[in-house]
Amino acid sequence: MKNLKTLERLQQLHNLIAIEHTGTPKELSKLLRISKRSVHLLIKELKDYDANIGYSKSRKTYYYSNDFDLQVSISVNVLTNNQVTKIFGGSYFLKNNLFVARKLH
Repeated sequence: MKNLKTLERLQQLHNLIAIEHTGTPKELSKLLRISKRSVHLLIKELKDYDANIGYSKSRKTYYYSNDFDLQVSISVNVLTNNQVTKIFGGSYFLKNNLFVARKLH
């Protein structure tokens, strides 16, 4: 779930940068409920995706200096036991084998 939270924060950060309404790094960290260091790590991650991000001290906001868009979409599907067995093609995922696997550990 940690990765999902990171993706959610990355999308929130992107949205704020896109409208140029992030505030100072300190304000942004409070808004996203993360540390300033985490804000800088998220900004670095956006830069790794080729986003040119600047900061305006006079306007107190981060901004994109190039055309950049980020769309995060996540899909979660719950599978039944039969579907899992078909996908992984093995009896390992059957309840009996999971019980055996737990005993071995």
